Amino acid sequence: MKPIKSLIAIAFSCLPIMAFTQISSDLIAVDVKVTGSKLTITAGSEFLITDRPLYDNQPAFINDIQMAFSAADEKGNHDIIIYNFESGKFTNLTKTADLNEFSPSLTDCGLYVSAVTVEEDGKQRLWLYPTNFGEPELLYDDIAPVGYYDWYDNKAAMFVLGQPNTLVYPYSKSDVLTISENVGRAIKKRPKTSIITYVDKNDFKEIAGEKAFAIKGFDLENRQYQEYGLTIPGAEDLIWLNKNLILMAKDNELYIKKANENTWRKAGEINFPGYKNISRMAYSTELEKLVVVMERVED
Repeated sequence: MKPIKSLIAIAFSCLPIMAFTQISSDLIAVDVKVTGSKLTITAGSEFLITDRPLYDNQPAFINDIQMAFSAADEKGNHDIIIYNFESGKFTNLTKTADLNEFSPSLTDCGLYVSAVTVEEDGKQRLWLYPTNFGEPELLYDDIAPVGYYDWYDNKAAMFVLGQPNTLVYPYSKSDVLTISENVGRAIKKRPKTSIITYVDKNDFKEIAGEKAFAIKGFDLENRQYQEYGLTIPGAEDLIWLNKNLILMAKDNELYIKKANENTWRKAGEINFPGYKNISRMAYSTELEKLVVVMERVED
């Protein structure tokens, strides 16, 4: 499989102040096994999916062979790209000269890839892009600016940028609940539950000079809060490997813990020449692959 070297050049449009960090980053895949409460990395299985001095980030598996991610071109425009693990090929889901798309995710119904879209006038809202490449649709016209989100019951729990940032869930147009304020960017549904989880930046402990934030959940069915311990100090990105296991990363190291435990255990490292600092992650149970975003090291 050859890593992507270039994307279609598309015209630049100005971005507002955003929650997305623009760094030169690539996607790296590694084979893993999740058994019980352990994650095991297959040594030597690491490979570059992308290889460009630009922004390739925010991976999300959309089925058992494909992954979506946000990619910038040389002019600064961002589109959603689909990568096929079987063929090693890339396809533009979006090719928009006047829009920028971030944070792709498969909707509950499976018919759309959603994305946070920065529109021509600077509005930052959630749009739906049909997987059959049909015309996109705006989902929530009055909720903005959206930064991050995840799905439950065909509705999106959304991180809305502001002072402070808020986490909201639209039960209906007239019932938009604010779940929490001052939340981090890791908005993730706990698998096989009705619980949306988030990082609460109001609640933290100082450990060795770094902040460890509380990981919390909100059950969207019974409207009750949950607690899942603290993040790794100095880190914020997390994903659920399954209903019971949370994965985080710091520097080049991976850490895992059960939802009902407070202690993180080191699961391994991803060391790839020319790269450092794992940030975003995506995991496929079917492929038994973990995809991580890592920052390119300048020569």
